[in-house]
Amino acid sequence: MTSTHDPDLQDWVGRTETAQDRFHAEHARRVAALYDDGAAFGDGDPLPPLWHWFYFAPTTARSGLGPDGHPERTGFMPPIPLPRRMWAGGRLVFHAPLRVGETVTRETEILSVKEKSGKQGDLVFLTLKHRLSGHDGLAVEEEQDIVYRGHSTTRQPEPDPGAETPAHDWKDTFLPDPVVLFRFSALTFNAHRIHYDLPYATQDEGYPGLVMHGPLTATLLMKGFCEHVGAAPRSFSFRGRAPLFSGGDVVLRGRRDEGQSHALWAEGPGGYTAMTATISTT
Repeated sequence: MTSTHDPDLQDWVGRTETAQDRFHAEHARRVAALYDDGAAFGDGDPLPPLWHWFYFAPTTARSGLGPDGHPERTGFMPPIPLPRRMWAGGRLVFHAPLRVGETVTRETEILSVKEKSGKQGDLVFLTLKHRLSGHDGLAVEEEQDIVYRGHSTTRQPEPDPGAETPAHDWKDTFLPDPVVLFRFSALTFNAHRIHYDLPYATQDEGYPGLVMHGPLTATLLMKGFCEHVGAAPRSFSFRGRAPLFSGGDVVLRGRRDEGQSHALWAEGPGGYTAMTATISTT
């Protein structure tokens, strides 16, 4: 995949950057409107788990965006040449709540850049480490996995007709219609066109429809856990297994396992597994 003229991607491992953002209450209220929960956030209120993803929005100028809407790969991020970029999963540890109204510092480090080849062609896996600190010190530690791949056609996965639904303790449904996907993109200032530009998503990138954001699925799984279990998460890990698309209900399930561990997963139309997650409360 690389040539003698390409940059050595390993040179980016260990690089760091620091950013700050004020967690404004107005923005938290807009996020609440996305989920239809009607919460009226004020300064000092704890921010729901994972909602820090709605802050630290990118500030790349329009002239610095690539044809897919992502920022061109310059500066802090390594210049990986593959065109497709997806958030594949992550692992988080919650030490303390982040609070509405406070100024939060995020320290980011590039942990690894791994090049692989498989049935889907060349792949590059990038892992970032975030440390978020608020007024009371370290609040969240997060590892984020991003995968880069070449162009290909992606079909909506077909479920196994003989597969049985695993045992679960709760079940919710969510319809990722184009309005929801647009609002999520707007709230995160995510210009990736696969989420809101249907001709681009289907004709340029070969998807069957608008693609649901992986972080949106993860926040819905977390929301279901908080509503059905009512306990504070200590850790959360998730992995995207297949894409979800606008136009059909997503089913979100959860199961209480032994101890303080809980299994969660999201299913696309027909029952295929799109994302799996685990939450621990200890």
